Amino acid sequence: MAKVKPLPAAAAASSPPASPEQKPAVYTVWMKSLVFNGNGCTVYGADGGIAYRVDNYGSRGGREVFFMDSAGNYLIRIRRKSFCMFRRWEACRCLGGEETVPWFRVHKTWKQNGAAAVTMHGHRRKTYTVEGCSRKSDYKFSGDDGAIVAAIARKQTASGVVLGEDVLTLTVGPEVDHLLVLGVVVVCGLMNRCL
Repeated sequence: MAKVKPLPAAAAASSPPASPEQKPAVYTVWMKSLVFNGNGCTVYGADGGIAYRVDNYGSRGGREVFFMDSAGNYLIRIRRKSFCMFRRWEACRCLGGEETVPWFRVHKTWKQNGAAAVTMHGHRRKTYTVEGCSRKSDYKFSGDDGAIVAAIARKQTASGVVLGEDVLTLTVGPEVDHLLVLGVVVVCGLMNRCL
């Protein structure tokens, strides 16, 4: 299988500021499943190898999906909860097989058009905001203080050619949990029925 290499020049344009000793991580997110006739996404690391994947064998926007590492071990279970017109997605960390621990939930906000709030389990108020999550390929993650901690945008080649809407560059700052941001990216894909 061919490896996908992230482009430092393209990632630098949308990356949050980094401290001198730590650099932001850059992932390539392909909104396609590796399974034939499946729905999902594949995340490539800085080395171009598969880092994470989601394979949704059901219909697009399924009620439950699993975020896995490259070996197929479950890391996050995401479930859609519906109450009439109010939908939210709840994520649990998978610890060794079937055991899960509640982790975070995501719901669209009505006050900010096209935004979603991420609330960590055990907290009453939001801890992150996803601005522009209703768009398929361009949104930002900000903390309570408003600082951008991660951003996703369409991937560009070294010559400046913008790739399709299903190939994205995700830049994650060093101060935020990468797995949390990747889990929220999956939820945004479910919201937009890309997975």
